[in-house]
Amino acid sequence: MHNISNTKLNEEVRPLQYDRSSLKTRIIHLGCGAFHRAHQAVFTDEVLSKTQSNWGICAISLFSSQGLIKDLRNQEHLFSVVEKGSESTNVKVIGSIKETLHPALDGVEAVLEKFAEPQIAIISTTITEKGYCIDPATGTLDTNNPVIIEDIAQPNKPKSALGYIVQGLKLRRDRQLPPVTVMSCDNLQENGRVAKQAVLAFARLVEPELSQWIENNVSFPNTMVDRIVPATTPETLDEIARLVGVNDPCGVACEPFRQWVIEDNFVAGRPSWDLAGAQFVDNVAPYEEMKLRMLNGSHSFLAYLGYLAGYSYISDTMHDEGFKRTTLELMMNTQAPSLNMPNGTDLNAYANKLIDRFSNSNLKHKTWQIAMDGSQKIPQRFAGSLSYHLENGSDFFLIALAIAGWMKYVSAKDEQGNDIDVRDPMAENLKRISEQHGSDSTAVPALLSIESIFPTEIGSNPRVIDAVTRAYQTLIENGSKATINSVD
Repeated sequence: MHNISNTKLNEEVRPLQYDRSSLKTRIIHLGCGAFHRAHQAVFTDEVLSKTQSNWGICAISLFSSQGLIKDLRNQEHLFSVVEKGSESTNVKVIGSIKETLHPALDGVEAVLEKFAEPQIAIISTTITEKGYCIDPATGTLDTNNPVIIEDIAQPNKPKSALGYIVQGLKLRRDRQLPPVTVMSCDNLQENGRVAKQAVLAFARLVEPELSQWIENNVSFPNTMVDRIVPATTPETLDEIARLVGVNDPCGVACEPFRQWVIEDNFVAGRPSWDLAGAQFVDNVAPYEEMKLRMLNGSHSFLAYLGYLAGYSYISDTMHDEGFKRTTLELMMNTQAPSLNMPNGTDLNAYANKLIDRFSNSNLKHKTWQIAMDGSQKIPQRFAGSLSYHLENGSDFFLIALAIAGWMKYVSAKDEQGNDIDVRDPMAENLKRISEQHGSDSTAVPALLSIESIFPTEIGSNPRVIDAVTRAYQTLIENGSKATINSVD
C-alpha cells in the first residue's frame, strides 16, 4: 500500500479529501494500536477533510512490535479503516498520522525531543488501564512497580509512558516552551484526573518543582471514547485487502458507530473535533459512567458467561435469546438505575443501540479478547452500581452473576475442563486461589477479599458474598447457558 494512489484502490474506497503537505505535528499520541487508528485518527482525519486545519499526529509506540511502525512508514503513514455495519460496509483512507516513532527504532532521545517541539499542543494516550501504573487499592501511583522504580532512578531513559510524559514536560519547562494538554483516551473513570494524579506523583519523585510547574501549566481533560474495534487477525487483513484493492498491514476493521465526549479544557488549543461528531462538554463523568456500566459492564458480562457457554464472539451471544434478554435486563434494570444523567438522556434508546451493536455479526469481536485484564476492569464496571444497590437495598443478582462468571473464567478451566488462556496481570494469583478451593464456591469469599479488585465495603459485605456465592454455585451446577436462560 506504498504511495496509495486513488487509481490503485477499489472505487468504493473513499480517498483522502485534503493535501497532507500542510500538516504539522501538533499532537503526540502514545499508543499506536488499532483503537487509536479507528478513533482519534479518524476524527482528526474528518476535521482535516472539512477545514483548513493543519493538526497532524505523531503516533508513538513504546512497547508494541516495531513491525507496525515500519509498515506505516512504508506506506507514508496512510492506512485504511473498514467500518462494518450489519447492512453496509464503508472503506476510508486515513491520513491524519503524519509521522511515527519507536524508541527501539529511533532511540529514546529522539522520542523525548519530539515532546519538546514548540508546536506540540496535545499529548494524547491510549495506553490501557495498566499504562498509568496506578495501585488499584489506593488509586495512587504504584511506586513499587519495577518500571516506575527504574524510571525514577533514570528519568533520562524512561521505559513507561508516564516516564516519557514527565521527562517530555520537563524538557518543555527547561526550554521555556508553551504549555500543553495531556489527554487520556483510555477506559478509566475520570481518566484526565487519573492521568494528572499519576503524572504529578511521578514528577514529585523526580523533582518537586517540576510537579508544581505541571500543575500550573498543563491541563488534563477527561474524555469518554467509544467504538468497538476487534483485535486484527490475518482473516481481517485478508478481508481489508479485498475491500481496499491492495494489501494494508496497518488496516483496521471496526463498527460504524463512534462516540467521543470531551471536557473542553485545552491550554494550547485543539482541533474542531465537534465537526466530526465529538461532543465538548463541561462534565464528562455522567457519560463515562453510562458507558462503563451499560456498555463495558455488559461486555464483561457477555465475555465471561459467553465464553463459558461456548460462544467465541459477542455477536454469537446475541443470537441466543437468553443472553440477549438478560443483557438488556442488566443494562436497564441493574446498571441504568445507578446512573445520574443530564436531562434528556434516553437510556432506553442507548441500551437498544448497544444490543444492535453487540448483534453485528460482521464484526468478529472475541469474548476472549474482552475477557482480558478483568482484575483491572471489574472495579470500574461494577463497583459504582453495586454500591448503589447496597445503599438502596435493591437487587443486583445480574452483577453478582457477572462477577461469578469472571471467577469461574479466571480459574483457567472451562465448563468442559479445558484450559483457558487467561490474560490478566493477576492471572497466576487468581488461578492459585481457585485451585486451593477446587470447583467449590468457597473460592468466592477468597476472591472477593482481594482489595485491589473489590473495596472492603463491597468484598466483605455479606449480601455481596451471598449473591456471588449463589451465582457461582448455579454456574457450577447448571453451566452458563442454562443459568442465563433460567434468569427471570
